[in-house]
Amino acid sequence: MATKIRLQRHGRKSYAFYSIVIADVRAPRDGKFTEKIGTYNPNTNPATVDLNFERALYWVNCGAQPTDTVRNILSREGVYMMKHLQGGVKKGAFDDAAAQAKFEAWKKDKQNGLAALKAKDEEAKKAEIKARIEAEKKVNEEIAKKVAEKKAAEAAAKAEAETAANAEENAEEAATTEEAPAEA
Repeated sequence: MATKIRLQRHGRKSYAFYSIVIADVRAPRDGKFTEKIGTYNPNTNPATVDLNFERALYWVNCGAQPTDTVRNILSREGVYMMKHLQGGVKKGAFDDAAAQAKFEAWKKDKQNGLAALKAKDEEAKKAEIKARIEAEKKVNEEIAKKVAEKKAAEAAAKAEAETAANAEENAEEAATTEEAPAEA
């Protein structure tokens, strides 16, 4: 029986998540499988992988062929690195403790790289938010300046209208005072 390590689709339309399964090559994609060794959710950022490491390593050592996507997942999780190190132990290049130490160092380095990448992304998001806030402040200042200019223009027009009205009233009062002595 030729076995494959592949993804089995679950979830709703446009929101898929997958089970990582060991299945016969002749079985349908979502059909019968031998063993479920994990899950893969590409909808999160970064994608979430929950993998039974020992069983995945067992099946890879037994000769199960992974699909391209599953190969990338297993590689990222370190299954192929451990297989490579176990091959070195079998050949006598180093012992189990050295292989485990190399694997732990690789895993720690990978986690540090991911943490640095995550920190860089967070910093970029903060910088983008800050730039947006600054741009919005500039726009708000320009709007406030235009509103202030408009209010000043309205106030000047109102003051002009008042002075013109006062001048008319003064002219009318002066005319009535001039007319009043003429009648007497």
